[in-house]
Amino acid sequence: MKMKVEIWSDVVCPFCYLGKHKFENALSQFHGKEYIEVEWKSFQLNPDLITDPTISIQQYLAQTKGFSIEQAKQMNDRFALSGKPFGLEYNFDKIVVANSFKAQNLIHFANAQGKQNEMEEQLFRAYFTDGKNIDDTSVLIQLATETGLNVEGLDEVLNNKTYSPKVLSDIAEARQLDIHGVPFFVFNRKYAISGAQETSHFLETLKKSFDDWRKAYPEIKAEARTYSFKHQ
Repeated sequence: MKMKVEIWSDVVCPFCYLGKHKFENALSQFHGKEYIEVEWKSFQLNPDLITDPTISIQQYLAQTKGFSIEQAKQMNDRFALSGKPFGLEYNFDKIVVANSFKAQNLIHFANAQGKQNEMEEQLFRAYFTDGKNIDDTSVLIQLATETGLNVEGLDEVLNNKTYSPKVLSDIAEARQLDIHGVPFFVFNRKYAISGAQETSHFLETLKKSFDDWRKAYPEIKAEARTYSFKHQ
């Protein structure tokens, strides 16, 4: 018996990568962590995006957000600094502008093998650090292999987008829950955190939601205590 934390995320979202590590930092300090189950849910910030390796992320932001290329670069450079305390390396100049739908299919494929969280991390790193095209089937198969997945039949899964119904179901559920941006964390279907909040906020919400959850399952003996924070 475990309490579920659901996370709506898009692997091309820099805040999602940062939010993942802030949440995981809180979870590592949480004394009831063995009773927490994390489930990643699909979301797309721009479902109509056409993969285009010929343009930079700065050009893409200039086209879609109205920034100048220089403004986009300065914004990305500032954001990259926020990831350093968590060991994250954002190489925005290397990013391949890519649609994330196929990658979302891979995350569901990984979930069937119990490696969803590992696959999510691998995709974030591939996109933001290594500059890989996450809309390329061969790249995704390589990443899945490195994650330790059984990749038999994965090429067909990705090319046919076999898990599309699950991806679309997650996106539809986000609309029903009035989720407009990611990352979005839902704790025990009772508490929510929007954005890459501070570790202290995640830890506080874990404690509060776990205390509520435990009342429904008195046989659970784990205790949530007061914590010291690694990052504020």
